[in-house]
Amino acid sequence: MFLEYFKTAGLAVVQIFVLGALGYILMRKNILGEAGLDILSRLVVEVTLPVMIFCQLIRDFRFNIYPQWWIFPLISLVVTVLGLAVGYILSVFIKGGEHKAQFLSLVTFQNSGYLPLALIAALLPGSQKDTMFIYIFLFLLGFNLVMWSFGVYMLSFHKSRKFELGSLFSPAVIAIILSLVIVFLGLNSFIPSALLKPMSMVGDCTLPLAMMVVGGSLSLLRIRHTDNKAMLLLVLAKLLILPALGLWFLSRVSLPPLIGLLIIMQLAVPPATSLSVIVRHYKKEDLLISQGIFFGHIIGLVSLPLFLSLYFMLAVIK
Repeated sequence: MFLEYFKTAGLAVVQIFVLGALGYILMRKNILGEAGLDILSRLVVEVTLPVMIFCQLIRDFRFNIYPQWWIFPLISLVVTVLGLAVGYILSVFIKGGEHKAQFLSLVTFQNSGYLPLALIAALLPGSQKDTMFIYIFLFLLGFNLVMWSFGVYMLSFHKSRKFELGSLFSPAVIAIILSLVIVFLGLNSFIPSALLKPMSMVGDCTLPLAMMVVGGSLSLLRIRHTDNKAMLLLVLAKLLILPALGLWFLSRVSLPPLIGLLIIMQLAVPPATSLSVIVRHYKKEDLLISQGIFFGHIIGLVSLPLFLSLYFMLAVIK
């Protein structure tokens, strides 16, 4: 049974890897180029992903169907705090203030959007997929607010830096809040299908484009030398300890299978690629971020389907 689950999860990861590899190759062959990747990234972040979120929530989300919608931002906070705690414990083996800050950020913040969305699209059938998309979008509401506030502060590591309130309200966060307000007011019934259909077509472009952006971004990472001890600790914390704790927790409590899948997936995915964007934006020396993202995604090709398979077995047994 384990091999069957591993094959299913592994094939889903392979599909994602193929899309990422395409972006990587396009960058390496200079077909896309860094400027083209920036445009593609902005297209996904500012257009297709917010449109996908908006259409999905307007079409499928209702407060009476999801009365406990508010628990998903809280789950994101718990996952973040757990990652921070595990990272803090292992950071005692990392020397240097900025080294520790970057190690902590790699353990704390995961690739919580693009990769889980692509995984769900490859793993689940229609109705379950739509439900999981809504779970992930609600999860991202809490995660993005923490990532672009505390995460930026952690990496910028400068007392004189002013807090940027606008950074909290990314296009994805705005799309989630706007959609929830529209559904709450009942205005979604007035949005014509003639408008939603072409918007949905735009949103459907998100996942393949997003994985190409991730692959292209990995090609830009500059790894001058590898800190073997830090990478070993990162893999131990991020890709082994955190998902193992998640499996232990889910074996002790009774949760709906899809919520359990959301938790284990968010604990098992590799570090967030956007951490490299933050480091570049604030002109900080990239001490561990690039190598952590790169090795996290490479090793995650095996560890991610492993823990997903273990969870599927656990869910069936329970």
